[in-house]
Amino acid sequence: MTTMEIAPSPRSDIFGEPLTTRERVVLAELTEDVTLEDIARRLFVTRNTVKSQVRSVYRKIGVSTRTEAVAWARAAGMR
Repeated sequence: MTTMEIAPSPRSDIFGEPLTTRERVVLAELTEDVTLEDIARRLFVTRNTVKSQVRSVYRKIGVSTRTEAVAWARAAGMR
């Protein structure tokens, strides 16, 4: 997935905090059937960095599981 396929700026209506570009990339990666290690490898960062970014995404969009985050991403028009 390329960053060009990601919606311009999904916002969390719950908290009003916009997702950063990197958070949108990580969220888009979560929609695929890959592990956090796979995402880290693709983005050239550590697994812990991805975990931190995932936690930040979850907080901003008001979810607590990957399934909920993927559903939110699809509802927001992200692929």
